[in-house]
Amino acid sequence: MTEVLFYHLQQRPLEAVLPTLLQKSLERGWRAVVQVTTEERMSALDDHLWTFTDESFLPHGTDREAHAADQPVLITLGGGNPNGAQIRFLVEGAGLPEDLSAYERIAILFDGNDLEALALARDHWRAVKEGGHDATYWQQDERGRWQRKA
Repeated sequence: MTEVLFYHLQQRPLEAVLPTLLQKSLERGWRAVVQVTTEERMSALDDHLWTFTDESFLPHGTDREAHAADQPVLITLGGGNPNGAQIRFLVEGAGLPEDLSAYERIAILFDGNDLEALALARDHWRAVKEGGHDATYWQQDERGRWQRKA
C-alpha cells in the first residue's frame, strides 16, 4: 500500500523544504522523482538543488537530459517514472499519478497560503482516501518543524 504524505507549506517555501525531503529519501536508498507543472519551476529547482547549501548538493537531473534514467533525483514535467523512483514528489499542483501503487510513497507539497493549492490538495486527499491508500497530513509549526495533524 502506497503511503501518501501531504505537506502543508506555511512557514517555509518549497525551496527550503524539498531539498531536505529529497536528502532523507536518498539516505533511505530511494530514488526520487519530482513532478512540476512548468518549465520555469523545473529550471529553478534544477539550479537550486546544486546550490541550496554551501556544504553539499543533491545529485539530480531533469527528464530533458540524455541519462535521465540514471539520476537518483529526477525533475520532470511528465507523469512517468523514468528513473525507477520509489518516491514521487508532486509540487505546484502536479496531478496524482495514474498508478499510486507504483511508488512506496507519494509526497504532495502545497502552498498553504494559496486557496487554489488548498482546494487541489483537498481533492487529492479525497481521491487518495477513496483509493484506499494511507494518507497523512503534515503542517509546519511556527519554527518550521513538521507536525502530524491527520
